[in-house]
Amino acid sequence: MKNAVISSTGLWTPPHSISNEELVASYNAWADNWNREREADIASGIIEPKTHSSVEFIEKASGIKSRYVINKSGVIDPDIMAPRIPERPNEEISVLAEMAVNAARQALERAGRKPEDIDAVICAASNMQRAYPAMAIEVQKALGINGFAFDMNVACSSATFGIQTAADFVRSGSARSVLMVNPEVCSGHLNFTDRDSHFIFGDVATAVLVEEESIAPAGHWKILGTKLKTEFSNNIRNNFGFLNRAAPEGIGAPDKLFVQEGRKVFKEVVPMVATMINEHLGELNLQGTDLRRLWLHQANANMNRMISSRVLGREANSDESPTVLDTYANTSSAGSIIAFHKHSEDFKPGDKGLICSFGAGYSAGTVFVEKAG
Repeated sequence: MKNAVISSTGLWTPPHSISNEELVASYNAWADNWNREREADIASGIIEPKTHSSVEFIEKASGIKSRYVINKSGVIDPDIMAPRIPERPNEEISVLAEMAVNAARQALERAGRKPEDIDAVICAASNMQRAYPAMAIEVQKALGINGFAFDMNVACSSATFGIQTAADFVRSGSARSVLMVNPEVCSGHLNFTDRDSHFIFGDVATAVLVEEESIAPAGHWKILGTKLKTEFSNNIRNNFGFLNRAAPEGIGAPDKLFVQEGRKVFKEVVPMVATMINEHLGELNLQGTDLRRLWLHQANANMNRMISSRVLGREANSDESPTVLDTYANTSSAGSIIAFHKHSEDFKPGDKGLICSFGAGYSAGTVFVEKAG
């Protein structure tokens, strides 16, 4: 069986950023308008008024300070409270594919690869722009890649599931070089009028090039082991889809956007992921102390703090468990890849680390890597 490695990564960041201060100002203005329009019902006790959000609440709950988005003006407009991304004609590249291509080109350039060197493309993301044709095939065409391509969606764990899938293709001999992309327009599925979640997500695109070790460039990353886990839960959900988009309550109904039971998620996911990591460490004859760094899913700073402490036996410092959550917010499948992309250049040959994601499903994935000489 052939060995699979990570040859390079790529990152594309949207040009627009929204601070917590800007987001709170727009939400509070919207809430005031909502309350004003329903003043009589609120006074009679029929409905409860919308309460204000705050910068302090957001940062304490999540660790997020800002986020990048494809469209800023619509999100911070109290009369809109949603991104306004113009629909493109079929003859033009789609928004999601364009994002993926931008990240992919950086990954290819960093590895010294040309499109003709790539055998397959996997688009692994939570927020697919359409059902079909597959986004991956459009990315494949835009880059001029031969071979095959397909989409996969395992919510926030899509990237680690994509890495294992790509590695399995390489290990089996089905492909020698696989491009895995994670374009995420999370703002399109976020309810910006929900105080408990209006701050969570941002937009971004990442790419990972997985290849056979014999052709990998210097400085690649050996994949020591990958492991995936799923367990059904309704605590993180998005019901939007082609079978229910025409529901009487309308496309904008709350359950057609991102919804979650945050406290339940925290209580259930933290032990599940920590146990999974420790079990996988044991299978690889490793210990938490063997890890130079943890590149965890960027969903919540408090969750990452708890998980890393259960793996390392103590609270991790910012070098051992770096965060991009403060500036990127939760970017779903791309979060752990951003952390890896931005915080891995200082590794020396032999240093080991963990790329880990977890999210709706529940789903979780672990990818242990070692810097090659």
